Amino acid sequence: MAVKGMLKKGEYYDSVTLMLVQKDALNIPGVEDAAIVMGTLQNKSILENSGMLLEEFKSATDSDLLIVIKGKDEETVNKALSEVEKILKKSRSKSEETQDYVPRSLDGALKVMGDANLVLISVAGKYAGDEAIKALSKDLHVMIFSDNVPKEKALLAKKIGYEKGLLVMGPDCGTAIINGAPLGFANVVERGDIGIVSAAGTGLQEVSSIISNVGGGISQAIGTGGIDMKEYYGGLSFLTGLKALIEDIDTKVIVLISKPPHESVLQKLKEVLKNNKKPVVGCFLGAPNELVENLGAYPVSTLEEAALLAVSLSKGTSFDSFKKEIEEREEVIKKEAHELAKQLKHGQKYFRGLFQGGTLAYETELILTDMIGEVYSNVPLRPEFKLKDSWKSEKHTIVDLGEDEFTVGRPHPQIDFQLRNKRILEEAKDKEVAVIYLDVVIGYGTNMHPIEDLVPVIEEVKKTSDAIVIVNVTGTDKDPQNKRALITALKNASAHVYERNAYASKVAGYVIKEIGG
Repeated sequence: MAVKGMLKKGEYYDSVTLMLVQKDALNIPGVEDAAIVMGTLQNKSILENSGMLLEEFKSATDSDLLIVIKGKDEETVNKALSEVEKILKKSRSKSEETQDYVPRSLDGALKVMGDANLVLISVAGKYAGDEAIKALSKDLHVMIFSDNVPKEKALLAKKIGYEKGLLVMGPDCGTAIINGAPLGFANVVERGDIGIVSAAGTGLQEVSSIISNVGGGISQAIGTGGIDMKEYYGGLSFLTGLKALIEDIDTKVIVLISKPPHESVLQKLKEVLKNNKKPVVGCFLGAPNELVENLGAYPVSTLEEAALLAVSLSKGTSFDSFKKEIEEREEVIKKEAHELAKQLKHGQKYFRGLFQGGTLAYETELILTDMIGEVYSNVPLRPEFKLKDSWKSEKHTIVDLGEDEFTVGRPHPQIDFQLRNKRILEEAKDKEVAVIYLDVVIGYGTNMHPIEDLVPVIEEVKKTSDAIVIVNVTGTDKDPQNKRALITALKNASAHVYERNAYASKVAGYVIKEIGG
């Protein structure tokens, strides 16, 4: 095994470019691991933890590019480094050689598109706050894709946006659908009269996709980034988004998605909703119904229920009809789980969930904890159930592979399946595993070839393991990956496929209950 790298002073690339180049690097034969990142403190820390922080990297700054390759031998690593340099050069040349004018500043971009009213910012986090404030000073809405934005700058941007009535989506906001345009990781959904404001990225994708799949439509889907609902940030972006949906004449039903907000944020939400006349669905995952009812909103327990209730309200169906449908569906789930449990052998008892989406992982954790008790995780509901080592499962385990410990230094798992694929095969070797649970989030910005990248792995699992493989696909038939073909391929590989995370999680939970796991 060999590890080598190079530091390129003052060479900046945006995070999306680096993710794509890194994915190419990981596909080079003989390469075991690769990291192509800017030299931020956090990135260096992660590289150190993974044994890939070279001595020469320690003095790197935020504007320096770090490339490190781990391969089977020195020759492989040298070839890979050379190839990465070519790919980076090609990506920059492609940008420079295009005949289209590519602006290099906000002012330059506004000269090209003077009527723009929204700016998407994806630069090093250290600079993203200043760019956002600059955009807000020009009365532009902002989506900050960047993470690691200094807290003070992020808060200042949110305050300015709140005072001016401008959206500040982020920092670390991965998804939004504004006036029908998907931004970041987003799905191709039907337009309609349901507006969403969400502090949960894959939560927004799951709800907007289900709404579209069952005949509803989206007016606006406003992401805020998960940090917004914390006390420090005061829910300022969430509140701005909510006010915008209340005033939007094309929005008739509003859906709120988040983990339980801080109490101070709840009070502000209550104040904003006090004079609102539109029906509001509150999906604060893990929160008691009373908390949502006190806001004057309809409480739901899952993302699926949020979507279905929003569509019911949009179409004028009664709340009682919605509740009856949910109750009847529970019996269907139990029967499905009963049949699946028959396939398992004595000794199989554990659940292993490997997630691309943090909100989906969180939702499944809530559902399973309620159904089967203790669930270990790298992002546990309670500290005592934190995995000692995130790379090794314990009993029932849920792993959010989108957490920084897995994503800094490599592409997000919605883009690159390699890390999870390795973990899937590891879980399959454990004869006590009964259910391997996966989410696949499709849409713009995500892996464009999920069939090629995932199906062979599931086929391999079925050769060596008796575990049931459950896959939840989040997305719509209009997404570019061809969802129907993906589902068919997964089923042909003997996976049990669902299109709603809560439903699939309950199936898994009832299976584990059936076998006494």
